[in-house]
Amino acid sequence: MSPTGNVSEVLIKTKASTSRILIGESIENLGNYVSGRAILLVDKNVQKLYKDFFKNYDRILIEPGENSKSLDGLKNIYGQLLEKGVDRSWFIIGVGGGVATDIAGFVASTYMRGLRFGFVSTTLLGQVDASIGGKNGINFEGYKNIIGVFRQPEFVICDTEFLKTLPGKELVNGFSEIIKYSLIADLELFDYLDSSYESILALEPSSIHQVIKRCVEIKADIVMRDEKESFERRKLNFGHTIGHAIEKLSGISHGMAVSIGMVAALRISRAVSGLKKEDEERAVSLLRKYGLPTDFSYGIDEIMGAIRKDKKKEVDSIYFVLLEEVGKSVIRKMKFGDLKKVLDDLC
Repeated sequence: MSPTGNVSEVLIKTKASTSRILIGESIENLGNYVSGRAILLVDKNVQKLYKDFFKNYDRILIEPGENSKSLDGLKNIYGQLLEKGVDRSWFIIGVGGGVATDIAGFVASTYMRGLRFGFVSTTLLGQVDASIGGKNGINFEGYKNIIGVFRQPEFVICDTEFLKTLPGKELVNGFSEIIKYSLIADLELFDYLDSSYESILALEPSSIHQVIKRCVEIKADIVMRDEKESFERRKLNFGHTIGHAIEKLSGISHGMAVSIGMVAALRISRAVSGLKKEDEERAVSLLRKYGLPTDFSYGIDEIMGAIRKDKKKEVDSIYFVLLEEVGKSVIRKMKFGDLKKVLDDLC
C-alpha cells in the first residue's frame, strides 16, 4: 500500500529484502501494512498511553529499559509466543523505542527460525536510528547488543505524534544521534540544526519531519552500501566506541553517553585526522545547544577495559571513526595501545 497523507517514504533495499521507512505515518494506519495474524511486542509505557490503538491485536508487554534486552527477558517472551500458538504464519510488530524494537526484531528473527516483522517506532532515538537498518540485538553481561542478527523489518512507522508525550531526557537521547549524522555525513544538516534549533527543540512539525527524514536518508544510503558493517557502516559508530564504554561504566543514558563519546572522538580527531579546532568547538557548542553533556572525565583504564570487549574489536585493534571536518568522516584501525596513548595525552 502507498503511504497516506503527508508521509515521506525512504526505502532500504538490500539483497534479501526491502524495508519501508514511513516518516509521518500514523499508528492508526498500522493495519494497512500488516497481512495475516499479528502480535505486538509493546513497551509498557506506550501501552498505558496508547492502549486504544492496540485493542484489536494480541500483545506481549515489554518492561521499559535495557534490562529487558537480556536472555532471561527473551525466555519469557518465547514462552508467551508458544502459549498463544504463534506460528510462522504470524507477523510480529515491535512497538516502542529502541529496546522494544531490538527485542521484537531479535525474537522475530529467531523464533521458529524467523517470522515476518515490522516496527512502530515511538521515540526520537528510535525513529532516526535504533529501529532503522536491520540490526537486532540484546545485551549480555552488561555489554550492549553483543548478541544479535542482521535482518530488516518490512516497515518502520515513524509517527511523530508520539514524540509529544516523550520525556525531555528521551528527546535529548535522540538529538545526540541526529547530531552524529550531521557530523559524519552532512554539513548542511549540521548548519540547519545550528540555525533552527529552537523550532527543532519545540518539535515544530515541518522542522522535526525534515530532520528525521534526512537522518533516515543518510542511514539508508550507508546501510544499502554496507548492510553487514564490513566497513562503511562503521561510520555510524561515531562516538559509540567510547560512548558504549561510558554507558556501561556509569549507567547514564545511551544518547548522553554517545554525546560524551563524540566529544572524545572530536579530540582524537584533532590529534589523528587533522580536524580543525574551530570545527571541534562548533560541534561541542551544538551538543550543548541540545542539552547534551560534553564533560569527558572518566578513567582511561576503565574505558579501555570496556573497549577491549567491544564487538567491533579485532584482536588488539578496533575500528575508530574520526572526523576530518564537519560532515566528513573516516575510519581508522587503531591499536588499543595507540588509542590509550592518545586518550592519555588529550584527557
